[in-house]
Amino acid sequence: MSKPFTISALSRESGVNLETIRFYERSGLLPEPHRSASGYRHYQPVDVDRVRFIRRGRELGFSLDEIRTLLGLASQPHRSCEAADKLVREHIAAIDERVRDLQRMRAELAKLEGCESHEAQHCRLLEALDNRACCIEPLQLDS
Repeated sequence: MSKPFTISALSRESGVNLETIRFYERSGLLPEPHRSASGYRHYQPVDVDRVRFIRRGRELGFSLDEIRTLLGLASQPHRSCEAADKLVREHIAAIDERVRDLQRMRAELAKLEGCESHEAQHCRLLEALDNRACCIEPLQLDS
């Protein structure tokens, strides 16, 4: 059996900070580790892999519940990956919707860019936020 990792070593090896590791434990994503007689957490190499898996899932934007599902699938390698494919499709659809929302926001902000006023009372952005039409047309934000 290999030498156990401390939480600091787990953090260093996985690239995840200490508080996040503790949060993953409280959330049930990471099993509670064995403790030394003095109460220090002792992790195994499999825990490093698990924390890296969780971190990568978070980097891809998966929720903790989705990651929990993916961890369950990963622990049963002969199971169908249909559930994982479904998560990917749903996630891509959500990302596409966010991209459309960001493009709409960008287009509206582009209309406000380049204000030549030297006074805040005539600032295009402030007017739009206050719904004033002193110098510009009101924004037509999509709902």
